[in-house]
Amino acid sequence: MYCIVDVETTGGVKGPTRLTEIAIFRHDGQQVVDSFHSLLNPGCPIPPFIRHLTGISDEMVQDAPTFAEVANDVINITQDAIFIAHNVGFDFNFIQKELNWLGHDYLRRTLCTVRMSRKLLPGHPSYSLGKLCRSLNIPLNGRHRAQGDAAATVQLFEMLLRNDSQGLIPRINPLMEYTSSLPA
Repeated sequence: MYCIVDVETTGGVKGPTRLTEIAIFRHDGQQVVDSFHSLLNPGCPIPPFIRHLTGISDEMVQDAPTFAEVANDVINITQDAIFIAHNVGFDFNFIQKELNWLGHDYLRRTLCTVRMSRKLLPGHPSYSLGKLCRSLNIPLNGRHRAQGDAAATVQLFEMLLRNDSQGLIPRINPLMEYTSSLPA
Protein backbone atom coordinates (compact mmCIF):
# COMPACT_ATOMS: atom_id res chain seq x y z
CA MET A 1 0.00 0.00 0.00
CA TYR A 2 0.94 3.59 -0.60
CA CYS A 3 -0.39 6.79 0.98
CA ILE A 4 -0.11 9.96 -1.03
CA VAL A 5 -0.12 12.90 1.37
CA ASP A 6 -0.19 16.68 1.25
CA VAL A 7 -0.38 19.16 4.11
CA GLU A 8 -0.84 22.89 4.47
CA THR A 9 0.76 24.62 7.44
CA THR A 10 1.32 27.91 9.24
CA GLY A 11 4.99 27.93 8.14
CA GLY A 12 8.15 25.81 7.90
CA VAL A 13 8.74 22.52 9.74
CA LYS A 14 10.98 23.93 12.47
CA GLY A 15 9.51 25.64 15.50
CA PRO A 16 5.95 25.88 16.77
CA THR A 17 4.30 25.96 13.34
CA ARG A 18 1.17 23.84 12.94
CA LEU A 19 -0.90 22.04 10.31
CA THR A 20 -3.94 23.77 8.83
CA GLU A 21 -5.05 21.06 6.37
CA ILE A 22 -4.26 17.45 5.55
CA ALA A 23 -5.24 15.15 2.68
CA ILE A 24 -4.29 11.49 2.36
CA PHE A 25 -5.12 9.08 -0.47
CA ARG A 26 -4.49 5.39 0.26
CA HIS A 27 -3.50 3.63 -2.98
CA ASP A 28 -3.06 -0.08 -3.66
CA GLY A 29 -0.80 0.36 -6.69
CA GLN A 30 -3.80 0.30 -9.03
CA GLN A 31 -6.22 2.82 -7.60
CA VAL A 32 -7.20 4.92 -4.60
CA VAL A 33 -8.91 2.68 -2.06
CA ASP A 34 -9.45 5.13 0.82
CA SER A 35 -8.98 8.79 1.60
CA PHE A 36 -8.94 11.26 4.45
CA HIS A 37 -9.18 15.05 4.31
CA SER A 38 -9.66 17.73 6.93
CA LEU A 39 -9.04 21.36 7.63
CA LEU A 40 -7.28 21.65 11.00
CA ASN A 41 -7.44 24.29 13.68
CA PRO A 42 -3.79 25.17 14.36
CA GLY A 43 -4.60 26.96 17.61
CA CYS A 44 -2.77 30.05 16.43
CA PRO A 45 -3.29 32.78 13.82
CA ILE A 46 -2.48 31.88 10.21
CA PRO A 47 0.18 34.32 8.93
CA PRO A 48 -0.93 36.68 6.11
CA PHE A 49 1.55 35.16 3.60
CA ILE A 50 0.13 31.68 4.24
CA ARG A 51 -3.47 32.95 4.06
CA HIS A 52 -2.69 34.51 0.70
CA LEU A 53 -0.86 31.40 -0.60
CA THR A 54 -3.39 28.78 0.49
CA GLY A 55 -6.59 30.74 0.83
CA ILE A 56 -7.05 29.16 4.28
CA SER A 57 -8.19 31.75 6.80
CA ASP A 58 -8.55 31.77 10.56
CA GLU A 59 -12.33 31.81 10.07
CA MET A 60 -12.19 28.65 7.93
CA VAL A 61 -10.38 26.66 10.64
CA GLN A 62 -12.00 28.07 13.77
CA ASP A 63 -14.46 25.15 14.03
CA ALA A 64 -12.17 22.55 12.43
CA PRO A 65 -10.73 19.71 14.53
CA THR A 66 -7.26 20.03 16.00
CA PHE A 67 -4.56 17.67 14.79
CA ALA A 68 -4.88 15.78 18.10
CA GLU A 69 -8.51 15.03 17.19
CA VAL A 70 -7.56 13.45 13.83
CA ALA A 71 -4.21 11.91 14.82
CA ASN A 72 -5.59 8.36 15.06
CA ASP A 73 -7.17 8.70 11.60
CA VAL A 74 -3.77 9.74 10.19
CA ILE A 75 -1.98 6.88 11.94
CA ASN A 76 -4.56 4.31 10.81
CA ILE A 77 -4.83 5.31 7.15
CA THR A 78 -1.04 5.39 6.75
CA GLN A 79 -0.44 2.13 8.64
CA ASP A 80 1.55 -0.45 6.63
CA ALA A 81 1.90 1.95 3.71
CA ILE A 82 4.73 3.81 2.04
CA PHE A 83 4.31 7.53 2.75
CA ILE A 84 4.49 9.45 -0.55
CA ALA A 85 4.54 13.20 -1.10
CA HIS A 86 5.93 15.79 -3.48
CA ASN A 87 8.92 16.91 -1.40
CA VAL A 88 8.22 14.17 1.13
CA GLY A 89 10.56 15.54 3.79
CA PHE A 90 8.28 18.52 4.40
CA ASP A 91 4.98 16.62 4.69
CA PHE A 92 6.37 13.63 6.58
CA ASN A 93 8.42 15.70 9.03
CA PHE A 94 5.43 17.93 9.78
CA ILE A 95 3.13 15.01 10.53
CA GLN A 96 5.89 13.29 12.51
CA LYS A 97 6.42 16.49 14.56
CA GLU A 98 2.71 16.81 15.33
CA LEU A 99 2.49 13.14 16.33
CA ASN A 100 5.65 13.34 18.44
CA TRP A 101 4.08 16.25 20.35
CA LEU A 102 1.19 13.87 21.13
CA GLY A 103 3.57 11.16 22.36
CA HIS A 104 3.50 8.94 19.25
CA ASP A 105 6.57 7.53 17.52
CA TYR A 106 5.70 7.86 13.84
CA LEU A 107 7.88 5.93 11.43
CA ARG A 108 7.00 5.14 7.82
CA ARG A 109 8.95 4.31 4.70
CA THR A 110 8.90 7.35 2.45
CA LEU A 111 9.08 8.06 -1.26
CA CYS A 112 9.51 11.51 -2.78
CA THR A 113 7.75 12.17 -6.09
CA VAL A 114 10.16 15.07 -6.79
CA ARG A 115 13.20 12.77 -6.67
CA MET A 116 11.39 9.92 -8.42
CA SER A 117 10.19 12.28 -11.18
CA ARG A 118 13.74 13.45 -11.83
CA LYS A 119 14.81 9.81 -12.27
CA LEU A 120 11.85 8.45 -14.23
CA LEU A 121 10.75 11.58 -16.13
CA PRO A 122 14.03 13.41 -16.85
CA GLY A 123 14.42 16.61 -18.82
CA HIS A 124 11.74 18.85 -17.32
CA PRO A 125 12.83 22.44 -16.62
CA SER A 126 11.13 22.38 -13.20
CA TYR A 127 9.97 19.65 -10.85
CA SER A 128 7.77 21.89 -8.72
CA LEU A 129 4.33 20.30 -8.51
CA GLY A 130 2.54 23.05 -10.41
CA LYS A 131 5.01 23.26 -13.29
CA LEU A 132 5.51 19.51 -13.56
CA CYS A 133 1.76 18.88 -13.63
CA ARG A 134 1.35 21.56 -16.30
CA SER A 135 4.04 20.00 -18.50
CA LEU A 136 2.58 16.48 -18.00
CA ASN A 137 -1.04 17.60 -18.54
CA ILE A 138 -2.04 16.51 -15.03
CA PRO A 139 -4.99 18.58 -13.80
CA LEU A 140 -4.21 20.50 -10.63
CA ASN A 141 -7.35 21.94 -9.08
CA GLY A 142 -6.94 23.77 -5.81
CA ARG A 143 -3.22 24.57 -5.91
CA HIS A 144 -1.69 25.01 -2.45
CA ARG A 145 -4.64 23.20 -0.91
CA ALA A 146 -4.01 19.75 0.52
CA GLN A 147 -6.73 17.87 -1.34
CA GLY A 148 -5.97 19.42 -4.75
CA ASP A 149 -2.21 18.97 -4.44
CA ALA A 150 -2.56 15.40 -3.12
CA ALA A 151 -4.99 14.45 -5.91
CA ALA A 152 -2.54 15.74 -8.53
CA THR A 153 0.29 13.86 -6.78
CA VAL A 154 -1.80 10.67 -7.02
CA GLN A 155 -1.94 11.11 -10.80
CA LEU A 156 1.78 11.86 -10.93
CA PHE A 157 2.51 8.77 -8.81
CA GLU A 158 0.42 6.59 -11.14
CA MET A 159 2.40 7.98 -14.09
CA LEU A 160 5.64 7.19 -12.27
CA LEU A 161 4.46 3.62 -11.62
CA ARG A 162 3.72 3.19 -15.35
CA ASN A 163 7.16 4.56 -16.29
CA ASP A 164 9.14 2.59 -13.69
CA SER A 165 10.78 0.03 -15.98
CA GLN A 166 13.81 -0.02 -13.66
CA GLY A 167 11.81 -1.15 -10.61
CA LEU A 168 12.78 1.89 -8.52
CA ILE A 169 9.39 2.15 -6.80
CA PRO A 170 8.87 -0.57 -4.19
CA ARG A 171 6.14 -3.02 -5.12
CA ILE A 172 4.29 -4.96 -2.49
CA ASN A 173 3.51 -8.63 -3.08
CA PRO A 174 0.37 -10.32 -1.70
CA LEU A 175 2.24 -11.23 1.50
CA MET A 176 2.81 -7.48 2.13
CA GLU A 177 6.57 -7.87 1.74
CA TYR A 178 8.55 -5.29 -0.19
CA THR A 179 10.05 -6.64 -3.40
CA SER A 180 12.53 -3.84 -3.97
CA SER A 181 14.21 -1.18 -1.91
CA LEU A 182 13.82 2.56 -2.08
CA PRO A 183 16.48 4.40 -4.04
CA ALA A 184 18.79 6.64 -2.05
